[in-house]
Amino acid sequence: MLIGRFTERPYQDPESGYFGATGRSVQDLSISNSEYDSELGANLYNRYLDEQVATEEAGFDAIMLNEHHSTPFCMGGTVNTEAAILARITDHVKIVINGNVLPIWDDPLWLAEELATIDMISRGRLVTGWVRGTGRESIAHNAQPPFNWERFQEAHDFILKTWTTDGPFRWEGEHYDYRYVNPWMRPYQKPHPQIMIPGVVSKNTVKWSAEHRYPYLMLSTRIEPTKASFDYYREVARENGYEAGPQHIGYLFKVHVEETEELAYEVGRKFLDGPGNIFLEGSRGTASPVLQNLPGLTDRKNLLPTGEVGFVAASRGHDSNQVAKDNAAKEKGVIPAARGPNAPAMQADYDTQLENYTIITGTPDTVIPKIRHVLDELRPGTIFFWDGDGAMTHEDSMRSLKLMGSEVLPAVREMAEEFNLKSSFEVDTATNEPIPQLGEAAGGG
Repeated sequence: MLIGRFTERPYQDPESGYFGATGRSVQDLSISNSEYDSELGANLYNRYLDEQVATEEAGFDAIMLNEHHSTPFCMGGTVNTEAAILARITDHVKIVINGNVLPIWDDPLWLAEELATIDMISRGRLVTGWVRGTGRESIAHNAQPPFNWERFQEAHDFILKTWTTDGPFRWEGEHYDYRYVNPWMRPYQKPHPQIMIPGVVSKNTVKWSAEHRYPYLMLSTRIEPTKASFDYYREVARENGYEAGPQHIGYLFKVHVEETEELAYEVGRKFLDGPGNIFLEGSRGTASPVLQNLPGLTDRKNLLPTGEVGFVAASRGHDSNQVAKDNAAKEKGVIPAARGPNAPAMQADYDTQLENYTIITGTPDTVIPKIRHVLDELRPGTIFFWDGDGAMTHEDSMRSLKLMGSEVLPAVREMAEEFNLKSSFEVDTATNEPIPQLGEAAGGG
């Protein structure tokens, strides 16, 4: 099993008015960068890099970075810069970018060069992931939503050809044209870095991933709809002549560990604080109905079970009067009740999320059985623990990392052996054949 760690790297400004359990709601593209404090941002970037190094030292196999634009809940607008730094300041941990937003790149050759450079600096530790992006990315980078899916696929095909074909060559496509393709930098890994595709909403993306035999990573979704979505991947795999195994399946979920149950409960609540994040259930982040419904961006008749609830609920609109009432209630310490048939997945309170495994907190003794339940239900070969987010402090992150390394990770590796959960670095997703591990190739055990 591949075990990694993830955080959104939120912009944490307690003086902003949108930080913490109370304050104004954050809606997509609604906050001016005039509120950005560069000194605070510098401190946070360096803090998160320090925590990534500590992640490697704790014994994780991978660090996962993501990319969002023009929002305070994620500072990963230039994710390749972060990955390049980590390529030099870490030694052996895999650097997983999940992922670059392909459709907003007008020059994917540049992206191919950047990723190849990261792979070389890290000496083959890059795992590249590609996403279609959300409405905020299309608006912020002037990308045309109706061509989102087409550009994603063509950019993917072009980058793979760039990495695997000797140049120079021409590329004449529907959205990209090059007279001369001959980048001097090429990936360290041959034929190219492993590709992992994350998602939540689109069946098209799952189908495409299964057709390419790429591992598909489900992002912090509830267990039952996640199982159904993974079943769809397996169905497409069978239609394409192979059986999908754990090596094709990945899962991200929120886990925080402390020495006592009481501290774990209180710190775990911080997942829902910080700048509002539409990808954190129960957070005050509000998806703009306009951005959620950009024409052509998402096929609303072809949604995954994991995507149906969140997409529909978010597209209902932004009720400013209700938000004001909710904020007033939170100031009094009252968690507003979830509303409407689709509301639970968007607005479930903290205790509800603890009950349904959306958030897992506790001591190692209580967290490990809950992780076992998730692994037994979903059978992923790759997992990422989402931690250190929302309003969590550096000290919160470091305490959890220490306990993860000393007690949780060893137990999870034992579970992986018991359930035979092999990652895409142990079983080739293209052939379903075992990949020789270090020592085996040289005749070792």
